[in-house]
Amino acid sequence: MKKTVFVTGATSGFGKAIATRFAKEGHNLIITGRRKERLEALKDQLGSEYGVKVSAFELDVRDKEQVKHVAEALTASQSSLDILVNNAGLASGLAAVDEGELSDWDLMIDTNIKGLLYVSKMLLPLLKQSALPHIFNIGSTAGKTAYKNGNVYCATKFAVDALSQSMRIDLLPYKIKVTAVNPGMAETEFSIVRFKGDEQRAQKVYDDLKPLQAEDIAEVVYYCASLPPHVCINDLTLTCTNQANAIYTLRDSELKR
Repeated sequence: MKKTVFVTGATSGFGKAIATRFAKEGHNLIITGRRKERLEALKDQLGSEYGVKVSAFELDVRDKEQVKHVAEALTASQSSLDILVNNAGLASGLAAVDEGELSDWDLMIDTNIKGLLYVSKMLLPLLKQSALPHIFNIGSTAGKTAYKNGNVYCATKFAVDALSQSMRIDLLPYKIKVTAVNPGMAETEFSIVRFKGDEQRAQKVYDDLKPLQAEDIAEVVYYCASLPPHVCINDLTLTCTNQANAIYTLRDSELKR
């Protein structure tokens, strides 16, 4: 059955990989992101390569008026929506709570929590019309175990975990599946963004180990979306084999085999 999938933060990393994975299987897409040129390039690529319908909206999930505009545009065009992937999120800075930048805190809270809420709230009327509605919230191992200097980022991902549980309860009468996917260390633009463009520092995060790739997360999301209608994976945490959780990681040189 062909579905329509809405992905936030689709211009790179998990979002791009998730959109590509669904396109490969012939599903139609609504992709959003802040970087217009990347967004349009992905739209053209996926439409041409896989022959699927792709709509693109420049969108900053922090801006509730932008989110409202997209939701209204989809409603006006009588667009259908079956799957929502709340992927847009970020970490900004890595400092002790007494040394953190207030602007970093605002950015993470506004994106990771409020942005997820704005998108979910305003797209739920469309999801309720689907025969097989499903929401994916991309969390993190940082939402399961707090770590040093992670403070506000961890707090936002703990919030995503709580919201996912609450949404599953609140939306049960509409048979809307809600799945939280919580990746560990993954090699995307995540660390470059966290360290504000310092690529050398970002690369050191992944030295001497094999982290998850964006395609790994996309495969997990697609698997969960492909299960029978009566099956819902509520919560799923995945890490690379070098990592046990948000705190414990061993480099290849430290392994016993």
